[in-house]
Amino acid sequence: MSMIRYRRGAALTGALALALTLGACSSGKPAPAQGAGTGTGKKTDGPISIAYLQKQGDQEYFVSEAAGAKKKADELGIKLTVVNLGNDASKTITEVKSAIAQKNSGIIIVVPESAVGPQVAAEAKKAGIPLLTSDDQVCVSGPKPTACGKADLVARVGFSGVQMGGEVGKRAAAEFAKTGWNPADTRIVYAWKQDTTVCTDRINGAKAAWKEAGGPEVQAIELGTDNTPAGAQAKVEATVTANQGVRHWVVMGCNDENVSGGVKGLNNAGVKGADIVGVGLGAYLACKDWQAGADNGMKAALYIPGDEVGKLAVQAMYDRLKNGTEFAPEAFAPTRMVEAGTWRDAGFGCK
Repeated sequence: MSMIRYRRGAALTGALALALTLGACSSGKPAPAQGAGTGTGKKTDGPISIAYLQKQGDQEYFVSEAAGAKKKADELGIKLTVVNLGNDASKTITEVKSAIAQKNSGIIIVVPESAVGPQVAAEAKKAGIPLLTSDDQVCVSGPKPTACGKADLVARVGFSGVQMGGEVGKRAAAEFAKTGWNPADTRIVYAWKQDTTVCTDRINGAKAAWKEAGGPEVQAIELGTDNTPAGAQAKVEATVTANQGVRHWVVMGCNDENVSGGVKGLNNAGVKGADIVGVGLGAYLACKDWQAGADNGMKAALYIPGDEVGKLAVQAMYDRLKNGTEFAPEAFAPTRMVEAGTWRDAGFGCK
């Protein structure tokens, strides 16, 4: 019986395993055996305990991720401690040190900000325990993963940011093509936390895919947000005020929070759903609009199963600890585009 503890109060399928293998080797060249800063490669004798430290642990995606991690830990019969770091960089270091002091066998982490990454990696290395990141990248040698050599990136489990953004951009272009809108009185809003590497990857992927899918030249407005609905909403409302002549809007972002908040900001500013093409990334907020029958402009969303990332991360750490299996530099879970009429078919709940 596994021991699962939540401080915040709360078998890979063959297809998934294949997707992860392909994702880790997308270059067509043999991948390095492991990411940087991952501790020793020794097997662990005796009981296995893992600390899973998450930023924004009350966000729906991360709640789902934690649930998947719990399920996998239960299957494997290991102890799992899940900690909500919020957005607190100082707490991150405190909790990493606490996880080490509590003799956890390994640490999985989603850092609140990339700048804290090098210290996290240094603490794990000093303690000699494996470190694996999920979702966001961590560089062992500097605060910006975008400026980091591949050899200095900690092994990561999550999704391909470029690929996800590409799916969003492709769908947005397809939705735009249905509208008959004049590009001259249309604007594209890209909203994301601009110091987060995976977010920038998603936005770049969306931009490239929009063009590749035949999307016309439309003036783009890039908004730096805190990746929350309220933050995106406020920025978009101000943007509408500054662009009174614009009739139609396309909204893309790093996550569902940015797109949902952006769509709501447009609605609050008097823009009707018929004049909005919103394509979310996550679907956990978009589904609420569809569930309620809202016609607010949220046309589609890319479903990213956080629970599968949690399962994969725990499985990868278990394999490292139990069998000495090295981490792949990156492992990717599959995604699926959904809309109002299909999201239930994807098999996820909408809470």
